[in-house]
Amino acid sequence: MQTPGSSLLALKSALARYEPAVRAAEAGLVPLGSAGLDEALGGGIGRACLHEVFASMGAGDAAAAAGFGLGLALRAAEHRPLVWVRQDFVEVETGGLHGAGLAAFGLDPDRLVVVQVAGIPDALRAAAEAARCPAVGAALVELWGEAKALDLTASRRLALAAEKSGVTLVVIRLGAAPAPSAAMSRWSVTAAASAHLEANAPGKPAFSVSLLRHRAGIPGQTWHVEWDCDRVSFNDPSPLPRTVASLPAGRAVAAEPAWRRAG
Repeated sequence: MQTPGSSLLALKSALARYEPAVRAAEAGLVPLGSAGLDEALGGGIGRACLHEVFASMGAGDAAAAAGFGLGLALRAAEHRPLVWVRQDFVEVETGGLHGAGLAAFGLDPDRLVVVQVAGIPDALRAAAEAARCPAVGAALVELWGEAKALDLTASRRLALAAEKSGVTLVVIRLGAAPAPSAAMSRWSVTAAASAHLEANAPGKPAFSVSLLRHRAGIPGQTWHVEWDCDRVSFNDPSPLPRTVASLPAGRAVAAEPAWRRAG
């Protein structure tokens, strides 16, 4: 039987778990769920802001950049709809979106509006329309190559539209180098090794994310995070059970040499 004192202590302990999220919401931030990330960012990423996500190694990390960007959007949108604007060339190079895969990632496809456009100017116009709609929780814009149309002026327009409506806007850049923009934060993402589950099943999606720039002056650093599809949240990864060696690119791995007992 619990005493009044122990019940009060348990209640205080339970409420303490929600305090960081409450403080972040009051500051207009979106907690990402990873203790390391949220602590470094002062509580999370800015809500109703423009954020940029770059694929670290180009097309090879396109899926990782899209996954991290989608995670940011899901955290910001909560239960509201998402808009995903994709340039045609992105689909040619990386493939189309798959409903079952999105559902496995934690996104109900019924919440998603996909806009397919021919070029970058059309993508930016569609992104601006999505950013002006307060009913949208978050919008993603996936672009390929050096987008000259997305200059400092264009990014300011997007950032102002997001600020006015409350929509969080995530621009995913593939095959491009960072350039001056009005983004609140800029990230570089590559795929990371994950710990396998029981029966050697594939582990949770894992990312190595580097903060390249933050308008609040937060210093850049790199984190390894996992995506928890059930909680729709980033997590700090559990340690891998053994050392993971890098595989040589473009050539087969040499067979392990045969060993014999000496003596």
